[in-house]
Parts: sequence; structure tokens; C-alpha cells
Amino acid sequence: MNFDVIVIGAGIIGCSTAYYLSKAGYKVGLVEKGDIAHGTSSRCDAVALISDKKPGMDTEIGYRSIEMYKELSKELSFDFQFASRGSLYVCETEQELEIATGYAAQQNRDGYRLQIVDQKELLEIEPKLAKDLIGGIWTEVDSTMNPYLVCYAFIEEAKKYGLSLFTNHEVREISRGVKGQIEKVITDRGIFQTERIVNCAGVWASRIGDMVGIDIPIRPRKGMILVTEKTDQIVNQKVHEFGYMLSKFEDINYKRNVSKLVEDHNIAFTIEPTDADNYLVGGHRAFNGYDIRSENQVVRGIAERAMRFLPELKNVSCIRTYAGVRPWVIDHLPIVSEVEEVPGFYIAGGHEGDGISMAPITGKMITQLISGEETDFDISRLKFSRYQEAIIS
Repeated sequence: MNFDVIVIGAGIIGCSTAYYLSKAGYKVGLVEKGDIAHGTSSRCDAVALISDKKPGMDTEIGYRSIEMYKELSKELSFDFQFASRGSLYVCETEQELEIATGYAAQQNRDGYRLQIVDQKELLEIEPKLAKDLIGGIWTEVDSTMNPYLVCYAFIEEAKKYGLSLFTNHEVREISRGVKGQIEKVITDRGIFQTERIVNCAGVWASRIGDMVGIDIPIRPRKGMILVTEKTDQIVNQKVHEFGYMLSKFEDINYKRNVSKLVEDHNIAFTIEPTDADNYLVGGHRAFNGYDIRSENQVVRGIAERAMRFLPELKNVSCIRTYAGVRPWVIDHLPIVSEVEEVPGFYIAGGHEGDGISMAPITGKMITQLISGEETDFDISRLKFSRYQEAIIS
């Protein structure tokens, strides 16, 4: 079978990329070793945020993707439960609020509306929060959707433009020509002729990279989530502690006053409502390879931290837990890039916990790269070559 482009990986980045390429007129094959949303996209939360992004390009890309989700919710025929609920960061201490105030001021200077709220306003927005919290940041633009349904929405729309989907096809080999150019993708079930591959394999992207002799520095970073029973309304939107940002970005020097259990497992409170009237409660970050088993100690730590911020959760049961692995890169910026030493090979990966947030703009920019068009953003900082340049320097 012959294709203009083979996209590897049917998570949210791969599904978005397949959609935009198909819409642009390319003959696209989407190859996935399992099923749609088989990996990280089925084991994550359900938000697109700017409030958890560093100022600058990180926020710019996140904001543009949210705007694109608004357009896609009208454009795509498959409902993916998009809603602009907003989100609320909460601060425990004056020091956290001071850091948060500086962060919000920078974002506001860049044109993004993040509103600092005091203790009284915090409880007016979410009355069931603990009464001793100092204040926080409220961000109206932050949005939610169902990640499973987003993937299916992209796929179903892309099929209208001719997308061919190959699930349960594990890539075994990538064949290259005499000049190193891409020629074939070989799976356990077939051979696909193509001159272009987009590696959207998420935490497994490095394994695809190995097949063409390049080292893609994406590592799996585990996260666990607790799912509550159906219950009366607890919060109206995503609520997370400001310490979540401080745990996400290791270069921010701040130490929280938390138990050894919470500290050891890098746990920071998040909660978000679902359309099914239950809540997703997290969060947690750890480097444990590809292990996605639930861990009792992590469950205990998440529950402890959650009840500190929302005491009412003491009366709510947890019905299940799940874990996934985020595709982490050291500078927390994704790789959206061609690979010059392997003609026809592109990477869209390394989004860590921002794959949902950044999927639409990533798919669009990869399509622009392949088409030789100017990208919506200057993506020089997202090039794969930045890692080789760092090694050389």
C-alpha cells in the first residue's frame, strides 16, 4: 500500500496530525500498535489549560489550541464534550501567593487574563474549599473535553478526507533508501510504502527513533488519578494547588510544607469534574519507567492531599484508580520538527502533560512543515536539533 504520509501512533497527537494532513489533501495512513487512544491519551486528565504553562511560547501554543478546540467543537460532527469551565489555582501560603501574583502579572502583560483572587473571593468561587487557603488565580479560558472522544472526533472527520486507519499494527522496522530517505514502514501485519513518516508515538517515540538511528530524548513520567463515585457537586471547574506548577517545573526553587508521603511521591492536588457527575483527583509525577500499575502509597498520598484542600472528600468514595505515563522532555517544550539527517522523518512528541492542550496546533503545524508552509508560530525552539546542539556546545 502506498501513502503520502504514515502517521505512527493514534493518541491525541497522532489523531490530530492525521486529521490535518488528510484535510490538506494528503493520502494518510495512521498506524497504531493497539487501538485508538490506547496509550497515554486514555490515561490522562481532560483539560486544556494556559494556567499551567510557563510564560512565552508554552502559553502561546496552549492558548491557540484552546481557540482551535472552540472552532473544532463546531466543525467536527463527533461531540467531544468541550466546555470552557475555567480553572482555579489555590495557594496555601503567602509565599505561594506572592509567586502566583508574579506569574499572573507576567501572563497578563503578555495579553492573557489571569485574575488574582483573595481568600474571600476564592470561597465565593468554590465554597467547599478549605477555609484557611490564602487566595489563588482564576483563569476563565481554561477548558475541558473528553480525550477519548477528541481522538475519535479527529479520526471520524479525517476518514471523510480519505484517512486509512490501521489499528493493531505494531511497527517493526522502517526501511530507508541509499541516501537515508524514508521508503517503507513495516509492521507485523503489512508493509506501507511512503516517503514521509510522522512519529507521534508519545512515550514510545524513542523506540521509533531507534529504527532510524536517532536518539529521541523522551522519557516516561508516571501519573496516577483517582476516580470518585457519582456525587453531588463539589467543584464547578478544575481546581489545583499552585504547588502543582511548582512540582511540574523542577527549576522553580520552592519547598512545600507537606508530609513525607506527599513529598516522596511528588504529589500535588488537582480535581476536575466530568460529564458523568464524578471527579478525577490527582496528581502525581514520578520516573518509574513504563510501569502503569496503581500504587497504594500514591493513592494514600493523593487522598491525603485532596482532603486537605477539599475536606468534603472525606465523605466521598473512590471507585477506581488508573495511571499513565507522560512523554517528558527536559525543557518541557514538545518536539515539533523534521529530522534533517533522516529525510522524510518528522517528530510530534514530548508534550508531557500537555498533549490534550496542544494537540490541535501540533497537528496543524506538522502539516504546515510537510507542506512547506510557514508555521503559525516560530517553532525553532521546538526543533529536534536543539538536543544535538546542546551536546555539541
